[in-house]
Amino acid sequence: MTSSEPRPPAPAAPSAPASFQEMWRDLAPLGRDPGSGGYRRYAWTAADADCRAWFRAQAEDRGLAYEVDRNGNQWAWLGDPLAGDAVVTGSHLDSVPDGGAFDGPLGVVSSFAALDELRRRGARLTRPLAISNFGDEEGARFGLACVGSRLTAGRLTAAQAHELRDGDGVPLPKAMEAAGYDPATLGPDPERLAGIGAFVELHVEQGRALDLSGDPVGIASAIWPHGRWRFDFHGEANHAGTTRLADRRDPMLTYAETVLAARREAEFAGALATFGKISVEPNGVNAIPSLVRGWLDSRAADQSALDTVVAAIEAAAREAADRAGIDVQVVRESFTPVVEFEHALRDELARILGRHPATATGTDPAGGAGAGEAGAGAGARGARAGRRGIPVLGTGAGHDAGILSGSIPTAMLFVRNPTGVSHSPAESATEDDCAAGVLALADVLEGLACA
Repeated sequence: MTSSEPRPPAPAAPSAPASFQEMWRDLAPLGRDPGSGGYRRYAWTAADADCRAWFRAQAEDRGLAYEVDRNGNQWAWLGDPLAGDAVVTGSHLDSVPDGGAFDGPLGVVSSFAALDELRRRGARLTRPLAISNFGDEEGARFGLACVGSRLTAGRLTAAQAHELRDGDGVPLPKAMEAAGYDPATLGPDPERLAGIGAFVELHVEQGRALDLSGDPVGIASAIWPHGRWRFDFHGEANHAGTTRLADRRDPMLTYAETVLAARREAEFAGALATFGKISVEPNGVNAIPSLVRGWLDSRAADQSALDTVVAAIEAAAREAADRAGIDVQVVRESFTPVVEFEHALRDELARILGRHPATATGTDPAGGAGAGEAGAGAGARGARAGRRGIPVLGTGAGHDAGILSGSIPTAMLFVRNPTGVSHSPAESATEDDCAAGVLALADVLEGLACA
């Protein structure tokens, strides 16, 4: 399958497509590591291909017109996409290393289930409806998040994409070719975006705000500004068993000081800072490293706080490096500014959900949703919208909806995560909350696409 494959006509819908539970059961084993229990669905790998085949099968089982765009994103259409003003939903199917089952897939499975619900209701669409699976959202293989949506929105150029390499040095174009896709087509897709009137992404909450407030479903208000920085600490390789401590230029010590400084500065600024990935050369047990490379992920409620904490971490790294005779280089690899989801669309979601008893939360509209945990889901301060008290939550996690928000109206729904844990096998959502999410998404799609 290549990105140039023509779009087939949509046949009649089947009588009994797979249920939510059946879709979840079929998707669950794909890319799962038996040791950790987590998922390793990296872009353009065999696991990714299995997930893409699953998506195509779900689309075709429902009589939807299936296509792959120039950037490798998958689409399933009900109605004529050329008519314009389409309502699109969906998310992603790839994962972080040993990630959980819900981050991304919940949104895709719920999208198909919501479409099935609309058909059961006999809803008559007045706008085209599409379900999407955006490629390489997590950035686990090539180090840049939301590659598919960034390319589509022109936030990543084809030349920049061609320079991306994985940990084994494999360029992104070569990985795409190996998976049967044409990297020559990569680039902005303004015509596609011009035909979309709204994009609504459902996602498991990556925090505990909804768990604390007792609500199964919430609406996103904004995504914190966030970015990734690579710190390269260059020292001198030497023998671990013969080199005196006083004679060492060990970059691992400077890296360790920087990690501690990141935690200290983040706490002081009320922000988040994490060194979650590291590479070491020569990476021998009995060798002093010559190079330690660490990746910083930092997020904050506003741009000023983010700038402050990252600058302080870099200053601490350079100070520690100077003391130890270590050379340090800092490169910003990606950055996403604050995303305020369009208020008109967000308010429309609140209005739609507020008038549907099946998806109303039943909580006190004047009450607070509860302060979100520091981390993904942070920023929630209990703002309420709608007559039934639909909670509106901020989040520190990035999403395709955030990337696309600069080009088209976007909104997000969150489904409660009782553990508050994400990017881990402990990530979860109950069957009842998943069902509530499907109904909420169906209500939203009906309100937008059948108006």
